[in-house]
Amino acid sequence: QARLVESGGGLVQPGDSLRLSCVGSGTSFSRWTMGWYRQGPGKQRELVAAITRGRMTNYLDSVKGRFTISRDDSRNTVALEMNNLKPEDTAVYYCNARTAIDNVWGRGTQVTVSS
Repeated sequence: QARLVESGGGLVQPGDSLRLSCVGSGTSFSRWTMGWYRQGPGKQRELVAAITRGRMTNYLDSVKGRFTISRDDSRNTVALEMNNLKPEDTAVYYCNARTAIDNVWGRGTQVTVSS
């Protein structure tokens, strides 16, 4: 069964950096589009960044220039490098993998940005 597990969340101060990682198992995700979503307190889940199997990327406007998504298909992993974090980035971050017919979610990792 396909599975995703996130790690790397934590409590940081504004302006700090964090790197989230997501490891896949149960199948090779090399042909899947991988993404990071987040859900802040009282908010709907939103797409933060995505990367296709061809390495095309797209980002939420508010994180452009601060966040970078990358993938390593040899390790079945996807990462999200987050710089200059802001309090509004506080959320549970979820790893996602999808194709036209499949959609897999991780359980999430908490990121809290607070002084």
